[in-house]
Amino acid sequence: MNRSGIILAEARTFAREVLGGDSSGHDWQHTARVARTACELAQREGADAFICEFAAILHDVADEKLNPSKEAGLLKVESWLSEQRVEESIRLHVMAIIGNMSYSDGQSGTLPTLEGRIVQDADRLDALGAVGIARTFAYSGWKGQLIFDPELPPREKMSKEQYRHEKSTAINHFYEKLLKLKDLMNTEAARELAEERHRYMEAFLAQFYRELGLVRE
Repeated sequence: MNRSGIILAEARTFAREVLGGDSSGHDWQHTARVARTACELAQREGADAFICEFAAILHDVADEKLNPSKEAGLLKVESWLSEQRVEESIRLHVMAIIGNMSYSDGQSGTLPTLEGRIVQDADRLDALGAVGIARTFAYSGWKGQLIFDPELPPREKMSKEQYRHEKSTAINHFYEKLLKLKDLMNTEAARELAEERHRYMEAFLAQFYRELGLVRE
């Protein structure tokens, strides 16, 4: 196994140790899916597949939702990269990707490298479709949120702090974030994959409201 293969194997072990017991929808299986999708997008878009896979494997180790702070999460990853003696250019590229790809860091922001845009797309794709629906309810339960509250409408605009900490519901999350992701994809390959998953979520929501005897405009 070459150096790239070794470091990817070590990264998988590290991420699995950190995320293996997660119940928020950011578990190892999520990471594995994002890494697999990132490799697929890299191939289709002509990006550096090693960087895409490496950053995808590490992206949620640093997630501020799973750490005391964003800074603490990034330090955890950076310390690990230093311990593994990853060369500086790779380390800087990976840290730049995982430090700026979060939805809450700015919905309209664009990562400067193709690899960063691909990892962001791969992560967002895993928030769509059937898997995205399942993850939404896992995350809401983890946060102690209700499934639905007709007296708590989706928020139209919110700050990062409001997005993170204000009261919401699982169903509101579709309108506050998930249904917006299709139009935020960076690459053509990701936009193609997002279309079907987006339609599936719309169909799910329509069925949800039918079962409640409600009609949502």
